[in-house]
Amino acid sequence: MPAANFMSARLIINADDFGLTAGINRAIAELHDAGAITSATLMADGSEFLGAVEIARARPSLSVGCHIVLVDGMPISAPEDIPTLIGADGKSFRVSLAEFVIDALLGRIRETDVLRETAAQVQKLQRAGIDITHLDTHKHTHLFPVIARPLLHVAERCSIGAVRNPFEQPWSMQGGMLRQLQVHALRYFHSQFFSLPQIRSGVVTTTEGTIGISATGNLNPATLARTLASMPEGTWELVCHPGYNDEDLELAPTRLREERNIERLTLLDAAQKFSQPNPPQFIHYGQLGVYSVKRELGQYILPTGYEKVL
Repeated sequence: MPAANFMSARLIINADDFGLTAGINRAIAELHDAGAITSATLMADGSEFLGAVEIARARPSLSVGCHIVLVDGMPISAPEDIPTLIGADGKSFRVSLAEFVIDALLGRIRETDVLRETAAQVQKLQRAGIDITHLDTHKHTHLFPVIARPLLHVAERCSIGAVRNPFEQPWSMQGGMLRQLQVHALRYFHSQFFSLPQIRSGVVTTTEGTIGISATGNLNPATLARTLASMPEGTWELVCHPGYNDEDLELAPTRLREERNIERLTLLDAAQKFSQPNPPQFIHYGQLGVYSVKRELGQYILPTGYEKVL
């Protein structure tokens, strides 16, 4: 890996899709134990949710967030209670991200439905005893204001002090021209996101940016090295999707299969290199935001998951 001056950089390495399969859970546990990831976001509707909860409870140093799923998955709420989030089959979310984006932009998704489903997913984790340190969304849907507004409302009401910054920086762009143009175009919503009251006031905090969005499906040793070598000072999140490409993954609703195993091996190798001089300061989401000091002092009161949100 090229030498870089990491002295003033702080890095959160967050694995998405915790709870999706047993192989993904195993990879997240393995990588955290090796010092390769610091945080993970848990899917409330994942088929291996309980296994993920068990892994999280056994690793208090692993910061666990909620990976809010509003597209390409199953809801926690009754479909009739969130009709504008439900797809053509009448029971699951839209499969197509493009369809979701169009409907969001055209005002066909009600914020009350997003609020209800987000609260249901968050409180399922809290009722399982998970200390939720942060929120993010499957396929980064909270970069759209109609999703971000209710998401941040839930974060505030449920004592969650951090959220993923859904915007990638120009210096960390990877992938082909089309992918980069898409990421650039979505920065149109950047100022609206940072104008939301919870972000502006600091009630819910975030990082300077997220690394690895444009490299999704292509996070290998070369792309990771280029990205980290370009990392400036500040607090950043590297988003990753490690896992084992096993039979369970073949049945899961995901386009990332062998790519997950490549990411797992890439991160394991990088963890050894991070022990060399001048690594970035590794932190997790529990060390950010208004609740970080209370956590450090052991004074943070874990929400029960039954608090009034709506």
